[in-house]
Amino acid sequence: MSRLLLGAALALLPFGAAAQERVLAIGGSVTEIVYMLGEQHRLVGRDTTSSYPPEAEALPDVGYMRQLSPEGVLSVSPELILMEAGAGPAETLDTLASAGVKTVTVPDEFSPAGVLAKVRSVAEALGVPEKGEALAADLDARMQETLAKVAAESGTAPQVLFILGNSGGRLMGAGRDTAAAAMIELAGGVSAIDSFAGYKALTDEAIAVAAPDVILAMERGEGAGAHGSDEYITHPALAQTPAGQGEHVVRMPGMFLLGFGPRTPEAIAALHAALYPDAP
Repeated sequence: MSRLLLGAALALLPFGAAAQERVLAIGGSVTEIVYMLGEQHRLVGRDTTSSYPPEAEALPDVGYMRQLSPEGVLSVSPELILMEAGAGPAETLDTLASAGVKTVTVPDEFSPAGVLAKVRSVAEALGVPEKGEALAADLDARMQETLAKVAAESGTAPQVLFILGNSGGRLMGAGRDTAAAAMIELAGGVSAIDSFAGYKALTDEAIAVAAPDVILAMERGEGAGAHGSDEYITHPALAQTPAGQGEHVVRMPGMFLLGFGPRTPEAIAALHAALYPDAP
């Protein structure tokens, strides 16, 4: 189904009983889904990570999703809070529960199936499950098409090291069970580090063992810090790796790359193209 036809189909679907709720979206992918469902008119606020689509930035910003304050959240008088798993802190969530604000935690699994589950969860909470099914079907079709293209075009999988940040030469990298590792594998690469889970500071020895062919990082302005590709290439440990010697650094917007929201098929395709620049 084309996006134009999808939009027309969604517009014809009925609103649920909760259609008049004042909704606060916490988490960039959640906000994107609300817009894709055509329910953005109900939004009264968003968190700092919710910067797409661009018009979302006009909404009041209640703070960073992991450092929310009760005052900031309640300042927009929400009747329904949709938040990604991991939002907090717990003390703020307890205060909101005591205040009687309805809160729905949206599951966040780093997989194509997880994206569809996230869409359905948001749509159900908004009272528009039919819209959720239509959007999920469209996303599933695009996802499968993208993954088939990746499989057909991939050769020897490059080792890819995701760098979350660089603080005074101290690099923070991604291990297993992370959004970065999942996206790398979906795009036809291999996450260069699987000796630990989550994001941790990297030793020079760990970088040497990883021997990445590609360094993957976020673009400036989305968490990568005030440094450019040259600093990664000239970092003493990275400079000795195939990625450093080949000056192969890929940067992508953080929420686009790691959000596992409605743009996931496009993110997979973009990263695959960067990892396989010679693919047809």
